Amino acid sequence: MAKNQVVDFSMFDVNQTIATKDDILAVNPQRFEMQQLDGILYEDSEKRICVGYKDATDNEFWVSGHMPGMPVMPGVVMCEIAAQLSSYLCTKFDLLGAEVVGLGGLEEIRFRNVVRPGDRFVVMLRQEKVRFGAMIICYFQGYVGKTMVCDGKIKGIPLPTDALKSDD
Repeated sequence: MAKNQVVDFSMFDVNQTIATKDDILAVNPQRFEMQQLDGILYEDSEKRICVGYKDATDNEFWVSGHMPGMPVMPGVVMCEIAAQLSSYLCTKFDLLGAEVVGLGGLEEIRFRNVVRPGDRFVVMLRQEKVRFGAMIICYFQGYVGKTMVCDGKIKGIPLPTDALKSDD
């Protein structure tokens, strides 16, 4: 295992989903083109670690424009996938005491390689700190195969769900 790797690849099978897109939709609020997380590969509630993935396809909203003739997943989408994984972990195991967890910030983000259509983008995430009811900080790493393509810290905060619900 790499020195700072969140989870050793031997701990999970990248082709064995333990939670499906429907399971994620039961926990996370993102829908339609904003729902980016495709499945969960590993969970450890005691160590507060989770591994999920996104299968990048030719049909992604970013393919035709980022970059024309050379499509690569935007870094902001990589961060959104990590945020959705953090939200899943946090909400499923009630780590923050929030109905909905939103993105509160990013720190020390590094993009090291690219994600292209046809790649399975695997994200490993570990809780670093939590202030119940206020904020969670997680460290994440994104991989294509065994090559790290990004890493950094992501902060999650409780969203005011009453204020966000539509009046419809």
